[in-house]
Amino acid sequence: MLTDSFGRVHSDLRVSLTDRCQLRCTYCMPEEGLEWAQDVLTADEIARVVRVAVWQGITEVRLTGGEPLLRRDLLDIVAAIDVPDLSLTTNGMGLARIAPELRAAGLQRVNVSVDTLRPDRFRMLTRRGGHEAVLDGVRAAKQAGLLPVKVNTVLMRGINDDEVLDLVAWARAEDVELRFIEHMPLGPDGAWDRADLVTAEEVLATLRGAYEMTPVGARGHAPAELFVLDGGGPRVGVIASVTQPFCGDCDRLRLTADGHLRACLFSREEDDLRPLLRGGASDEDLAAKLHAVVASKGAGHGIGLPGFVPPPRTMSEIGG
Repeated sequence: MLTDSFGRVHSDLRVSLTDRCQLRCTYCMPEEGLEWAQDVLTADEIARVVRVAVWQGITEVRLTGGEPLLRRDLLDIVAAIDVPDLSLTTNGMGLARIAPELRAAGLQRVNVSVDTLRPDRFRMLTRRGGHEAVLDGVRAAKQAGLLPVKVNTVLMRGINDDEVLDLVAWARAEDVELRFIEHMPLGPDGAWDRADLVTAEEVLATLRGAYEMTPVGARGHAPAELFVLDGGGPRVGVIASVTQPFCGDCDRLRLTADGHLRACLFSREEDDLRPLLRGGASDEDLAAKLHAVVASKGAGHGIGLPGFVPPPRTMSEIGG
């Protein structure tokens, strides 16, 4: 098992397939100026790393980006991965077109980003159009059986924090699980100010004013604290990555599109697997590297500590 020095057993691997995206969300990427990775892992290299990781105890893999639907060989990658729990996080833009094929290839479920129900706000937040395509993607994922469909919403003060109840009503009508995620300092320089953070507790206070909320047991390693509203319907969750970090239960590793293995989303250190993958290393060598990276993992990301410095890569470069 992939166990760190704090006794945390790692069973979850996030695999970024690309740092590219057709949107330019203000909290994630600058509008211009990012240099795209030119040397990303091939489908065979991704499949090999996942195979070795599963051999060492990984049971859950999530494909991320950037926008993973932009990989032309996405279906081949999905089909090559044999893991008990295989999911994908997407902006939803191209999901309506490919959802049935993803399900047929072996994908089990999706997370879709929906930060607003207003097309004008969508254009402002993403600097692009396509709001209806995202909502169509959510519906197509449901129809294709990529269940449960989970919707991720990042709230920003003065921008979309007035849509909490509207988003919940929409999610309940669409029968999808909604998670409100605290805005993390992983975007372009100057895009994050703690004073503007909409906290999970603020979201819960709003929800308590409108619904009877029943907690859904202990979350275990999952990041979301989940609730049932008014005794039924799809669950709603909050992910308090900043104000109530869950580092003590973290079981995740991350592989970037350009082959760097990271023990923490906020890590400033990462290990390049490409020399091993392309230099004749054995699966045992790769497994040893996985164990070494896990062993180097710190106790937590330290967002709340004085002197915290975010990683030099944006979320789109690391993989969500």
